[in-house]
Amino acid sequence: MGKTVLLPTVVGDELELHEYLDEKAFSTSPSFGIQESTGPLFTDYAKIDLAIIPGMAFTPQGDRLGRGKGYYDRLLPHLTCPLIGLAFPFQMADSIPTEDHDVKMDEVVYYPYSVK
Repeated sequence: MGKTVLLPTVVGDELELHEYLDEKAFSTSPSFGIQESTGPLFTDYAKIDLAIIPGMAFTPQGDRLGRGKGYYDRLLPHLTCPLIGLAFPFQMADSIPTEDHDVKMDEVVYYPYSVK
């Protein structure tokens, strides 16, 4: 389809975006022990059309609670594309603690039912 998929990689205190090439282009993160992309570094943030952002919790108004390290807090201000929070129903809350530097999601998508 001619789309470029970008995946986050933790480098020190920052998130870098790397192109997804295929399922073989991953290595285990020394920081978190998870698989991260080893594809080419991507820094042309203006070319990103859409970002799907994880979180620990979200509100219907677009507030996002991360894991507390600030990785996305430092990355998201560089993006001008729509930001979509992706959540399970149990991650939705009426309110969560926020700070001035927190970036709101443009929309939060979640299934309105529990998966069993």
